[in-house]
Amino acid sequence: MKYRKFGKLDEQVSVLGFGCMRLPTKDNKPMSGDIDEKRSVRLIRYAIDQGINYIDTAYPYHNGNSETVTGKALGDGYRGKVKLATKSPLWSVTCADDFDKFLNEQLKKLQTDHIDFYLFHGLSRKRWEDTVLKFDLLKKAEKAISDGKISHVGFSFHDNYESFKLIVDSYDCWDFCQIQYNYMDTENQAGTKGLRYAASKGLAVVVMEPLFGGKLAVPPQEVRKIFEEYSIKRSPVQWALQWIWNHPEVACVLSGMSNMRQLDENIQTAETISNAPLSAEDMQLIKRVRWAFLKRKTVPCTKCGYCMPCPQGVNIPWILELYNNGIIYDDMAGSRFAYGRFVPETQRASLCNQCGLCEEKCPQAVNPGKLMSDIHKKLK
Repeated sequence: MKYRKFGKLDEQVSVLGFGCMRLPTKDNKPMSGDIDEKRSVRLIRYAIDQGINYIDTAYPYHNGNSETVTGKALGDGYRGKVKLATKSPLWSVTCADDFDKFLNEQLKKLQTDHIDFYLFHGLSRKRWEDTVLKFDLLKKAEKAISDGKISHVGFSFHDNYESFKLIVDSYDCWDFCQIQYNYMDTENQAGTKGLRYAASKGLAVVVMEPLFGGKLAVPPQEVRKIFEEYSIKRSPVQWALQWIWNHPEVACVLSGMSNMRQLDENIQTAETISNAPLSAEDMQLIKRVRWAFLKRKTVPCTKCGYCMPCPQGVNIPWILELYNNGIIYDDMAGSRFAYGRFVPETQRASLCNQCGLCEEKCPQAVNPGKLMSDIHKKLK
């Protein structure tokens, strides 16, 4: 296993981390609460035996059961072999004391007296201002550090670059952050600019969604053909992971591995090519792959946001993105899952009354109103 320095900290972390959001389940439903405990424990311990020393979980994963199973997997001496990361469920924090309530619950579920890396989960500008700052949670985190309950504080992030920079600059004691990043996500959320900015401030950067929720692992035929015809033979998964490791600012890449085949392939990739830089020709290959994906896009939405706010509350850019992603990655099932799980009913396409305001404001000449009824049928 290869290791990298964890930002400004005197820590060495495996380049591949184990994400406990997609553990094997008995009902074979991804991320359900019905975790197959025996298989999951075996999988996590095997990963640690192969040198993976960064284990990431969170309060809501697997309907709240991930931390419990992770804690059992880290028994029998395995806890001392790893850096353990979990996250504070900010959406459930309604007062300052909730921070301690959830942290103490997590320590009990994880069967440990301390958490190495504790994150504020899913920060956006709104959650930063309305929860973290409002309830002075940074002071709570500092107290938890002084009490020995956590060692380092960071945050995971889902918003735009401007909000990311604001959060990084607003607190001098961040040790690390976690961002969504892959070769199709270079300008989404924190993006490449955020990766480089955080690293320039000494923060370790942990990458989540390196395969874009699995979408890059099984690409459409025209994309797969580009990989197959290239002189260097690697799987789409290997190319995706290696592209991220090609960024020296990345400390660790998380992967949610659900079975031994996925785990073995990722471990082999980490051990053999994680430190091998990509050539100019390799980078050109990734550009060709990105273009092949993007050519599949149906609705020319750039997510500029000019169509917002919608008088009916429809989150137009988000819904168009989910619809486009279903087509681009040949994964409409994934888009349906995200639509049903994450898009509030108050923001769904079914609320559109075709008032026409979005069409008037769209610089790409898209008429979202004419699409919303059909999109809702395909995503519901």
